[in-house]
Amino acid sequence: MGGGGFTMPEHDQSDALDRLVLSLTGRALPRVCFLPTASGDPREQVTRFHERFGAWPCEPSVLSLFHLGRDRVDPVAHILAQDALYIGGGSMRNMLAIWREHGIDEAMRTAWERGIVLAGLSAGAMCWFEGGVSMSGGAPEVVHGIGLLAGSLSVHLDGEAERLPVFERAIATGLLPAGYAADDGAALVFHGTRLAECVSSRAQARVVRIEPDGAGGTVQRQQPVRLLPGAGAERARSPRGEAEDVAELRALRAGRHRWE
Repeated sequence: MGGGGFTMPEHDQSDALDRLVLSLTGRALPRVCFLPTASGDPREQVTRFHERFGAWPCEPSVLSLFHLGRDRVDPVAHILAQDALYIGGGSMRNMLAIWREHGIDEAMRTAWERGIVLAGLSAGAMCWFEGGVSMSGGAPEVVHGIGLLAGSLSVHLDGEAERLPVFERAIATGLLPAGYAADDGAALVFHGTRLAECVSSRAQARVVRIEPDGAGGTVQRQQPVRLLPGAGAERARSPRGEAEDVAELRALRAGRHRWE
């Protein structure tokens, strides 16, 4: 995700992208773990995660690499026990350094090879690629990812305009391979290493393919983007009443319905 989801309510009041993460697991009661490492495991993000996912038919958990001494959890074992891993935004450089110290980068590769859904926004999206443009040091600069996906990604295309020139220059000079830039609310869905489609939680959110033009510059090609169901508006409370909502939630938890 270029941006959006539950950690960015000011940009994205829709829950469409978060629901997509769960639906991609193909499970009625998926186990989903949030890693807020890139922002230093802030309480606010953890609270927002539980507020959104805690009422849905899933088994949510948070893995805080800053509090392993308190939580007494094996981080690699916990990661590999999930159906979906949701990575928050923040400092990509700091996140990857901490991941390497705990063996999380290799655990993510193993999770990917096992078919666990890997998702995230901003730093949590760029990390899967060979590289991207991070604001970790203040000014935008190239940071290399863990390379599960070939190519590069830049995020917040419509929210942080200073990233794009740095991204284009890096691609033009070969510092980064060709890749994509995504607006807040836009996301790329990969099946294995193949781009299956681009989706969005709000109208006009873009995904742009950026390649070198062979003459020291770049060429941009806007990709087709599918607007997700329920996108563009905050989910309203059901008019049927709280009792019926609770009954439906229990039915979902019992596996009588699926996310899709």
